Amino acid sequence: MSKLLNASIGVGLVIGLAGALEIALPSRAGAENGFIRLLPEQAPFKSPLGAGPSQAIIYGDPSKPGIYVVRNRFPPGAHSNPHFHSQDRHATVIKGVWYTGVGEKIDFNAAVPLKEGSYMLHPANGVHWDGAGEEEVVVQIIGVGPVTTTQVGATDAQNSNWPKPK
Repeated sequence: MSKLLNASIGVGLVIGLAGALEIALPSRAGAENGFIRLLPEQAPFKSPLGAGPSQAIIYGDPSKPGIYVVRNRFPPGAHSNPHFHSQDRHATVIKGVWYTGVGEKIDFNAAVPLKEGSYMLHPANGVHWDGAGEEEVVVQIIGVGPVTTTQVGATDAQNSNWPKPK
């Protein structure tokens, strides 16, 4: 299996299984009056494959009712296959350039690059795909759970013309 295909599968697993994974939440121990402070290097990223794309649950739980905050980290060349979420999700790029597209066909040449600080709304049931180009990307997502993710369309990452990781 190619590294790119492994990375794409990993993103799908991170997105689809995040609620089922036991992901450590930041400790409230030492929190001051309910405030939580988290440095970037303290984000508890976990990957279902042990490597590749990963997710950190920063606050709440996407599989349960209420607001949640997660960070998704894409290594160079990793991307998701087309999918949609059952609820609106608000995404902000906090590191790197995130390549985004809509619809059931992945086409890196049609992707819209979003630099650090950019925002994107993923409307409920809106089919999209996204990922990293030549550099690592971290995206913070805020939503209201429970949320589910449904894969659609093309799943063969090798035919997506996405740049290979370096």
